[in-house]
Amino acid sequence: MNQLENFVWINGSLVPASSAYVSVFDHGFVVGDGVFETIDINQGKPFAITRHLDRLARSAAALCLKCPPKDLLLEACYKVINANKCDRAALRITLSGGISPIGSLRGDADPTLVIATREVIQRGESENVIVVDWPRNERGALSGVKSTSYGENVRALEQAKQQGATEAIFPNTIGNICEGTGSNIFIVKDGSLFTPTLQSGCLEGVTRALVIESSKVIEKDFPIEFLEEVDEAFLASTTRPLSPIAKINNRTLLGTKGPITKSVINSFNELVFSNEDP
Repeated sequence: MNQLENFVWINGSLVPASSAYVSVFDHGFVVGDGVFETIDINQGKPFAITRHLDRLARSAAALCLKCPPKDLLLEACYKVINANKCDRAALRITLSGGISPIGSLRGDADPTLVIATREVIQRGESENVIVVDWPRNERGALSGVKSTSYGENVRALEQAKQQGATEAIFPNTIGNICEGTGSNIFIVKDGSLFTPTLQSGCLEGVTRALVIESSKVIEKDFPIEFLEEVDEAFLASTTRPLSPIAKINNRTLLGTKGPITKSVINSFNELVFSNEDP
């Protein structure tokens, strides 16, 4: 998929990607004032699109951004999917603060809406992760918001890359397990499956919710050091969607051989194949 040959939706119009531009004064560019969603496209159909659009609206409300109506977003998404003849792709919806004065104060312009597609990143059968020292602020204004302010994630992923890993796990300010840069984490200990509570500050992931609904999961907070004791672990996100963890800080786990991880992946795959918008 050549992104420059695709079509992009910008503020009500479908335009060629090669001529799709956003103002340098857009608040999303200047200060990262925006929210977004990434939706998996499989066989030309968006998976769990209703959940993603609902979360986009919640994130926008948390930042006091005016979100377009769901029917308009649905129409725009399908126009982009059809125009780009998508079979397998990732659809990205970005809503930003629009043209504003340079600085933190938002202007009076309408928000900027961009919808585009990209290729799905191909990942290995399992992933290596590290734990970083920088904490997520579970009490911050952006806690639980799918915000475009991704500077912390970029820095953490750079450190992960330098250490031969593909994802970084954040603690929160009280030292509990929170989340990855773009994923939720599930852990297995003594035959039980756990994931951090939303009070940890983690994003309420769409895939996270579907795993909880399709498997027996206990939402519980643990100190970040607990990762040194787990038997199995996996990451969950829209673009992974479930990825076994082979190593945490170079400590080897069961990875793809973990029985509970394999069972959860099978249950999740059955859900995906049976319902495109669960």
